[in-house]
Amino acid sequence: MSTPQLDPPSLYAAREPIFPKRVKGRFRNLKWIVMAITLAIYYVTPWIRWDRGPNMPDQAVLVDLANRRFFFFWIEIWPQEFYFVAGLLIMAGLGLFLFTSALGRVWCGYACPQTVWTDLFILVERWIEGDRNNRIRLHRQEWNGQKIRLRLVKFTVWLLIALGTGGAWVFYFTDAPTLMRDLVTGQAHPVAYTTIAVLTATTFLFGGFAREQICIYACPWPRIQAAMMDEDTLTVAYRDWRGEPRGAARKGADAAAHGDCIDCMACVNVCPMGIDIRDGQQLECITCALCIDACDEIMDRVGKPRGLIDYMALKDETAERAGAAPKPLTKHILRPRTILYFTLWSGIGVALVVALFMRSPVDLNVSPVRNPLFVTMSDGAIRNTYEVRLRNKRHENRDYAFTVSGADAGDLVLAIEGVEGNIVEVPADETLSARLYLTAPAGSPLTGLQSSGVDLAVEDRSGEGSASVGTVFHGRN
Repeated sequence: MSTPQLDPPSLYAAREPIFPKRVKGRFRNLKWIVMAITLAIYYVTPWIRWDRGPNMPDQAVLVDLANRRFFFFWIEIWPQEFYFVAGLLIMAGLGLFLFTSALGRVWCGYACPQTVWTDLFILVERWIEGDRNNRIRLHRQEWNGQKIRLRLVKFTVWLLIALGTGGAWVFYFTDAPTLMRDLVTGQAHPVAYTTIAVLTATTFLFGGFAREQICIYACPWPRIQAAMMDEDTLTVAYRDWRGEPRGAARKGADAAAHGDCIDCMACVNVCPMGIDIRDGQQLECITCALCIDACDEIMDRVGKPRGLIDYMALKDETAERAGAAPKPLTKHILRPRTILYFTLWSGIGVALVVALFMRSPVDLNVSPVRNPLFVTMSDGAIRNTYEVRLRNKRHENRDYAFTVSGADAGDLVLAIEGVEGNIVEVPADETLSARLYLTAPAGSPLTGLQSSGVDLAVEDRSGEGSASVGTVFHGRN
């Protein structure tokens, strides 16, 4: 008799939707404030106007990919100044390390785009379908007219938010009013429509359906954060030595046999990640602190002191279990690790600001033509050729005068191809490329030297900027 073959157990577990309950409290209010500020900055910034002269869009924040420039109000970053962008990225990384080492995953809980848009989508869902119990009931019921109507309304609002999100992103890369007109009239570039479609779809999917799955499976930060945290890091935790054993609220002699936790599940019901903070620290926890608000509300109702769930450090747990008072929060935040991160962060910021105000409004690049190194003229003079790129970083046309200097450069004659004299005009926010010639007359000491160091300089005729570059003049030897 043959043994029946059993199917192997499935390793796939379908996602259980999470329906966070509405909660009130100081951390929930803080999240509303952060969400409002970040969304306002994202949606409004491309529409802020800033006068940039006749040749550029009057947009305060603009990533000009066509000309490889970045504008931020009065600041203009050119391609060769990418070290400013690199410095800002380093500051962002150090800032993330600083906040994580001090307050755990506070970035994830309050300011991460995934968190902000998920909060917004949940707000819409709660507004249309009701609070937690109503949404659970709607999710489980069979499809009918009411469920179809509510889902269509919800999906429509989500789609409008996602469309606005994708549209706002492309406005950072060109003049927003012009692009808006082109999008509406169907005259925009296909890349703009494609980008908006992709960002709309991903926002709709990530904020409406994937939600906590992005934080758990797609984001690398939960795996990295442990390296940034130590026993002094403040994070959301449950005081189990005070809350256990759990039990319903009681009065009289039975009350002493139970801890403060009444096992009401309020902390679980408000968690956007669907975890139970009473089980200890977990990778899924984003430190949003909504469970603190929920637990404090319950403690107020049952007449127990707040703080059963609270921000605390591992050192606090050890001290409190031994009966000692926890350290002040400032003692956890101001420690050598966080001070080091802040010092590095502020040092780079100061260096970038100093470099920003010290940079010249004119940029000069000189490349000697090496094939051939020099040309002997019919009268015996020696001529060297140079490729010159002169960049005018101002928002109006400027005239610049070229000069040559150096210990042995007194005999050199400077000429610019296609220009009479040594003065050139460079349009606003443009780069002039030209050929420049240095000629040593016959009999000049420079003609007999293998090479001589010289300086090519350019000066704004209005006296508002100059630049100088060292190069080489080649002679016969």
